[in-house]
Amino acid sequence: MIGCVRLYLSSYQLGNHPELFSALVRGERRGWVVMNALDGLDNARRIADTQTQIDNLASIGLIAENLDLRDLTPSEIRDVFGQPDFVWVRGGNVFTLRMAMARSGLDDVIVEGLATDDFVYAGFSAGPCVLAPSLAGLELCDSPSDCRAVYGDVRFDGLAVLDRPVVPHLCSPAHPETEILATVAARYETERRPFWALRDGQALIVDGSTSRIRS
Repeated sequence: MIGCVRLYLSSYQLGNHPELFSALVRGERRGWVVMNALDGLDNARRIADTQTQIDNLASIGLIAENLDLRDLTPSEIRDVFGQPDFVWVRGGNVFTLRMAMARSGLDDVIVEGLATDDFVYAGFSAGPCVLAPSLAGLELCDSPSDCRAVYGDVRFDGLAVLDRPVVPHLCSPAHPETEILATVAARYETERRPFWALRDGQALIVDGSTSRIRS
Protein backbone atom coordinates (compact mmCIF):
# COMPACT_ATOMS: atom_id res chain seq x y z
CA MET A 1 0.00 0.00 0.00
CA ILE A 2 1.40 3.39 -0.95
CA GLY A 3 2.12 6.18 1.49
CA CYS A 4 -0.05 7.27 4.39
CA VAL A 5 -3.44 7.00 2.72
CA ARG A 6 -7.05 7.50 3.74
CA LEU A 7 -9.48 5.10 2.08
CA TYR A 8 -13.11 4.15 2.57
CA LEU A 9 -13.80 1.17 0.31
CA SER A 10 -17.35 -0.14 0.48
CA SER A 11 -18.80 -3.26 -1.07
CA TYR A 12 -22.06 -1.52 -2.02
CA GLN A 13 -23.11 2.12 -1.87
CA LEU A 14 -22.10 3.87 1.37
CA GLY A 15 -22.20 0.69 3.46
CA ASN A 16 -23.45 0.30 7.01
CA HIS A 17 -21.20 2.94 8.58
CA PRO A 18 -20.89 5.95 6.25
CA GLU A 19 -20.08 8.11 9.25
CA LEU A 20 -16.65 6.47 9.24
CA PHE A 21 -16.10 7.80 5.72
CA SER A 22 -17.26 11.25 6.76
CA ALA A 23 -14.89 11.19 9.73
CA LEU A 24 -11.89 10.65 7.45
CA VAL A 25 -12.61 13.80 5.43
CA ARG A 26 -10.91 17.07 6.35
CA GLY A 27 -11.15 20.66 5.20
CA GLU A 28 -14.28 22.11 3.62
CA ARG A 29 -15.64 18.59 2.95
CA ARG A 30 -15.99 19.22 -0.78
CA GLY A 31 -15.12 16.66 -3.40
CA TRP A 32 -15.88 14.80 -6.61
CA VAL A 33 -18.16 11.99 -7.69
CA VAL A 34 -16.74 9.83 -10.51
CA MET A 35 -19.37 7.89 -12.48
CA ASN A 36 -17.23 6.57 -15.34
CA ALA A 37 -17.62 2.89 -14.48
CA LEU A 38 -21.01 3.41 -16.18
CA ASP A 39 -19.55 4.68 -19.47
CA GLY A 40 -21.39 3.19 -22.43
CA LEU A 41 -24.59 2.49 -20.49
CA ASP A 42 -27.92 4.30 -20.51
CA ASN A 43 -27.33 8.02 -20.07
CA ALA A 44 -30.67 8.73 -18.40
CA ARG A 45 -29.82 6.15 -15.74
CA ARG A 46 -26.40 7.73 -15.31
CA ILE A 47 -27.82 11.23 -14.82
CA ALA A 48 -30.35 10.01 -12.25
CA ASP A 49 -27.80 7.96 -10.34
CA THR A 50 -25.28 10.81 -10.33
CA GLN A 51 -27.81 12.85 -8.39
CA THR A 52 -28.47 9.87 -6.10
CA GLN A 53 -24.78 9.63 -5.26
CA ILE A 54 -24.53 13.38 -4.63
CA ASP A 55 -27.62 13.24 -2.38
CA ASN A 56 -26.27 10.25 -0.46
CA LEU A 57 -23.03 12.08 0.22
CA ALA A 58 -24.93 15.21 1.26
CA SER A 59 -26.75 13.11 3.87
CA ILE A 60 -23.42 12.57 5.65
CA GLY A 61 -22.28 16.16 5.33
CA LEU A 62 -20.18 15.92 2.17
CA ILE A 63 -20.61 18.29 -0.77
CA ALA A 64 -19.94 16.68 -4.15
CA GLU A 65 -19.94 17.56 -7.84
CA ASN A 66 -19.70 15.26 -10.84
CA LEU A 67 -16.26 14.85 -12.43
CA ASP A 68 -16.89 13.37 -15.90
CA LEU A 69 -13.60 11.91 -17.13
CA ARG A 70 -14.93 11.64 -20.68
CA ASP A 71 -14.53 15.41 -20.96
CA LEU A 72 -10.91 15.56 -19.75
CA THR A 73 -7.37 14.91 -20.95
CA PRO A 74 -4.08 14.52 -19.04
CA SER A 75 -3.18 18.11 -19.94
CA GLU A 76 -6.38 19.38 -18.28
CA ILE A 77 -7.02 17.02 -15.39
CA ARG A 78 -4.92 18.66 -12.68
CA ASP A 79 -6.42 22.12 -13.18
CA VAL A 80 -9.97 20.75 -13.19
CA PHE A 81 -9.37 18.32 -10.31
CA GLY A 82 -8.02 21.06 -8.06
CA GLN A 83 -7.72 20.28 -4.35
CA PRO A 84 -10.73 18.20 -3.31
CA ASP A 85 -11.15 16.79 0.18
CA PHE A 86 -12.46 13.48 -1.15
CA VAL A 87 -13.19 11.50 -4.30
CA TRP A 88 -16.17 9.10 -4.41
CA VAL A 89 -15.96 6.52 -7.21
CA ARG A 90 -19.13 4.67 -8.16
CA GLY A 91 -19.19 1.00 -9.06
CA GLY A 92 -19.88 -0.50 -12.47
CA ASN A 93 -17.41 -2.00 -14.95
CA VAL A 94 -13.91 -1.89 -13.47
CA PHE A 95 -12.24 -2.10 -16.88
CA THR A 96 -14.24 0.84 -18.23
CA LEU A 97 -13.39 2.80 -15.09
CA ARG A 98 -9.69 1.95 -15.46
CA MET A 99 -9.60 3.12 -19.08
CA ALA A 100 -11.45 6.34 -18.25
CA MET A 101 -8.92 7.06 -15.52
CA ALA A 102 -5.99 6.33 -17.83
CA ARG A 103 -7.27 8.37 -20.78
CA SER A 104 -8.01 11.38 -18.57
CA GLY A 105 -4.87 11.11 -16.44
CA LEU A 106 -6.87 10.73 -13.23
CA ASP A 107 -4.99 7.53 -12.39
CA ASP A 108 -1.71 9.44 -11.89
CA VAL A 109 -3.47 12.24 -10.00
CA ILE A 110 -5.02 9.75 -7.57
CA VAL A 111 -1.82 7.80 -6.95
CA GLU A 112 0.21 10.97 -6.39
CA GLY A 113 -2.46 12.64 -4.24
CA LEU A 114 -2.91 9.63 -1.99
CA ALA A 115 0.85 9.31 -1.52
CA THR A 116 0.90 12.82 -0.04
CA ASP A 117 -2.42 12.36 1.85
CA ASP A 118 -4.16 15.16 -0.05
CA PHE A 119 -7.66 13.63 0.00
CA VAL A 120 -9.76 10.60 0.90
CA TYR A 121 -10.38 8.06 -1.85
CA ALA A 122 -13.71 6.31 -1.38
CA GLY A 123 -16.20 4.34 -3.42
CA PHE A 124 -17.94 1.04 -3.86
CA SER A 125 -17.55 -2.10 -5.97
CA ALA A 126 -15.44 -1.17 -9.03
CA GLY A 127 -14.25 1.95 -7.19
CA PRO A 128 -12.22 -0.11 -4.70
CA CYS A 129 -11.42 -2.85 -7.24
CA VAL A 130 -9.48 -0.49 -9.51
CA LEU A 131 -6.96 0.15 -6.70
CA ALA A 132 -5.51 -3.39 -6.95
CA PRO A 133 -2.11 -4.13 -8.50
CA SER A 134 -3.89 -6.13 -11.21
CA LEU A 135 -7.45 -6.51 -12.43
CA ALA A 136 -6.82 -10.05 -13.66
CA GLY A 137 -9.62 -12.34 -12.52
CA LEU A 138 -12.29 -9.66 -12.54
CA GLU A 139 -13.00 -10.38 -16.21
CA LEU A 140 -15.16 -13.24 -14.89
CA CYS A 141 -17.53 -10.58 -13.60
CA ASP A 142 -16.97 -7.40 -15.64
CA SER A 143 -16.77 -7.54 -19.42
CA PRO A 144 -13.52 -6.31 -21.04
CA SER A 145 -15.44 -6.37 -24.33
CA ASP A 146 -17.82 -3.71 -23.03
CA CYS A 147 -14.79 -1.57 -22.21
CA ARG A 148 -13.34 -2.08 -25.69
CA ALA A 149 -16.68 -1.09 -27.21
CA VAL A 150 -16.48 2.25 -25.42
CA TYR A 151 -12.75 2.99 -25.45
CA GLY A 152 -11.25 0.70 -28.11
CA ASP A 153 -8.84 -0.91 -25.64
CA VAL A 154 -8.65 -2.50 -22.20
CA ARG A 155 -6.06 -2.51 -19.41
CA PHE A 156 -5.53 -5.13 -16.74
CA ASP A 157 -3.14 -3.14 -14.56
CA GLY A 158 -4.71 -1.51 -11.53
CA LEU A 159 -3.54 1.61 -9.72
CA ALA A 160 -1.55 -0.48 -7.18
CA VAL A 161 -2.66 1.66 -4.26
CA LEU A 162 -3.57 -1.59 -2.48
CA ASP A 163 -1.26 -4.59 -2.26
CA ARG A 164 -4.09 -7.00 -3.09
CA PRO A 165 -7.46 -6.96 -4.87
CA VAL A 166 -10.84 -6.25 -3.33
CA VAL A 167 -13.64 -8.74 -4.05
CA PRO A 168 -17.00 -7.09 -3.23
CA HIS A 169 -20.56 -8.44 -2.91
CA LEU A 170 -19.51 -11.78 -1.39
CA CYS A 171 -22.18 -13.65 0.60
CA SER A 172 -24.66 -10.96 -0.48
CA PRO A 173 -27.69 -12.82 -1.91
CA ALA A 174 -29.51 -9.57 -2.72
CA HIS A 175 -26.79 -8.60 -5.18
CA PRO A 176 -26.94 -10.16 -8.68
CA GLU A 177 -23.16 -10.60 -8.92
CA THR A 178 -22.60 -12.40 -5.62
CA GLU A 179 -22.27 -15.87 -7.17
CA ILE A 180 -19.84 -14.90 -9.93
CA LEU A 181 -17.72 -12.95 -7.45
CA ALA A 182 -17.60 -16.04 -5.23
CA THR A 183 -16.04 -17.72 -8.27
CA VAL A 184 -13.50 -14.88 -8.54
CA ALA A 185 -12.64 -15.31 -4.85
CA ALA A 186 -12.29 -19.07 -5.28
CA ARG A 187 -9.89 -18.54 -8.17
CA TYR A 188 -7.77 -16.19 -6.08
CA GLU A 189 -7.69 -18.75 -3.28
CA THR A 190 -6.62 -21.49 -5.71
CA GLU A 191 -3.86 -19.22 -7.02
CA ARG A 192 -2.90 -18.35 -3.42
CA ARG A 193 -3.47 -14.68 -4.11
CA PRO A 194 -4.52 -12.75 -1.00
CA PHE A 195 -7.53 -10.45 -1.35
CA TRP A 196 -9.90 -8.31 0.69
CA ALA A 197 -13.28 -10.07 0.93
CA LEU A 198 -16.26 -7.76 1.41
CA ARG A 199 -19.94 -8.50 1.73
CA ASP A 200 -22.51 -5.77 1.12
CA GLY A 201 -22.70 -3.45 4.11
CA GLN A 202 -19.01 -3.88 4.88
CA ALA A 203 -16.22 -1.44 4.10
CA LEU A 204 -12.45 -1.61 4.19
CA ILE A 205 -11.20 1.46 6.03
CA VAL A 206 -7.58 2.55 5.78
CA ASP A 207 -6.25 5.43 7.85
CA GLY A 208 -2.50 5.69 7.61
CA SER A 209 -0.96 2.42 8.76
CA THR A 210 -4.27 1.05 10.10
CA SER A 211 -6.53 -1.18 7.97
CA ARG A 212 -9.76 -2.79 9.11
CA ILE A 213 -13.00 -4.15 7.71
CA ARG A 214 -16.08 -2.73 9.41
CA SER A 215 -19.36 -4.62 9.16
